[in-house]
Amino acid sequence: MTPGSGTQDNGPRGGGPTQKENTLDPSIVLPRLPDCEPMLIGGEWTTGTARERIPVLDPATQEQLTTIAQAGPEEVSAAVAPAADAHRDRRWRGLPPRLRRDVLLRLAELVARDAEELAVLDTLDNGKAIERARGDVDLGLQAIRHFAGAPTRLSGTVHASGADRHVYSVREPVGVVAAVLPWNFPFMIAAWKIAPALAAGCTVVVKPAEQTPLTALRLAALCLEAGVPEGVVNVVTGDGRTGAELVAHPDVAKVSFTGSTEVGRLIMAAAAPSVKRLTLELGGKSPNIVFADADLDAAAPAAVRAVFGHSGQMCTAGSRLLVERPVVKELLDRLLPAVEALRIGPGLAGGINIGPLVSQEQYDRVSGYLGLGRAEGAKVAAGGEPLPGPGWFVRPTVFTGVSPGMRIAREEIFGPVATVIPFDTEDEAIALANDSDYGLAAGVWTGSLARAHRTVAALEAGTVWVNTYNEFDPAVAFGGMKQSGLGRDLGDAAVDGFTELKSVTIAL
Repeated sequence: MTPGSGTQDNGPRGGGPTQKENTLDPSIVLPRLPDCEPMLIGGEWTTGTARERIPVLDPATQEQLTTIAQAGPEEVSAAVAPAADAHRDRRWRGLPPRLRRDVLLRLAELVARDAEELAVLDTLDNGKAIERARGDVDLGLQAIRHFAGAPTRLSGTVHASGADRHVYSVREPVGVVAAVLPWNFPFMIAAWKIAPALAAGCTVVVKPAEQTPLTALRLAALCLEAGVPEGVVNVVTGDGRTGAELVAHPDVAKVSFTGSTEVGRLIMAAAAPSVKRLTLELGGKSPNIVFADADLDAAAPAAVRAVFGHSGQMCTAGSRLLVERPVVKELLDRLLPAVEALRIGPGLAGGINIGPLVSQEQYDRVSGYLGLGRAEGAKVAAGGEPLPGPGWFVRPTVFTGVSPGMRIAREEIFGPVATVIPFDTEDEAIALANDSDYGLAAGVWTGSLARAHRTVAALEAGTVWVNTYNEFDPAVAFGGMKQSGLGRDLGDAAVDGFTELKSVTIAL
């Protein structure tokens, strides 16, 4: 069997968040899915011996799309074994760099060919707007194209030494990589991890989120079609139990994980006995700072996208909107009508700004924070309530009257919820921004180049955007500080993270 297949954020478009759009775009072709999506183990599509099945649901309707197998220790070991064999016999890393480059370029061609199918699959099992899904697939495609050139860019260093010595350093693939994916950007993050791992010469076992496995399985099928040797890319499905088995497996040399800080801590503990290498892109509570000299006509719509894009289910969401006090009212006068104009509905309806949350669990979590915000004394300036089903929809919400100590201002909600916090001075803005356990991203809006540089230098965040937000380039490293993780996705740092540095001294 093979996995089932078939054939940017939008600005406000009017309407209101009290009603859901229900009509699907008739031009979109829905894929035909099997009763159970098989895993890829050693080049074979199989459901393994696991008897337990996990339903994959459409968040917009709560209806079942398909099921996946709950992989246990047997399936995990069966997937790691061919990856370890492929690393040992050098069937991938032993290829000349130009041939590995050509395979990755072929993979990019296949992703471009099937881009619409991949976007529809992402929308079906994640709920995001189809326009957003198309953008995510394009970002993944850009990463594959970028990292396709990395095999021929990898180089070593010849060190200065005495005449009787030849001393150099080279980078070698770390070995078997466990790529554990999140549910919010299923295809994009799969591409961000698989492409640099393959570029470095590693073999990979992918564990997609149980809520959103479809596009990772499809990408694995495209890897085979592109000419990646059997056993180099494997996929196991299941929930956290599967992920725990994979992370703890003794033949896994490196774990690359994107997800919550809570799970990241568990992975660190599980990796410790065998000293596995780690890349962890974890949670965030990102500040988006608007100074009084900012262009509010640009800052306000960008702030809406920064918080409410992908229904707020983004680790980089600029959910702490810090606004200099003289322009708080002026910004809200722009912000609140834009929030009220956001269109809510199924991602496949087209022109939707707010899709459903991914699951009942996430719906309950976000709904709980809406109640908590009120209980803490914050004022609901927009939204504030979930919408009736079917589907896990929540109105985009803006809280004002928020103090920095409130839980809604400190904890990652991962939903369409913004907290507006005023400040009076540049120093106070920086202190508020850094007063967090997280340090993933931040935004700064100002007309002063000097202030921009001062603020960027003082912010404790792995990525800072100035007069823009949520821009990504595959050549630019991305990752967090503090409890937002360690290591980097994207950029040369991503490829380096899948290698070990070996130093050699030769007596002549």
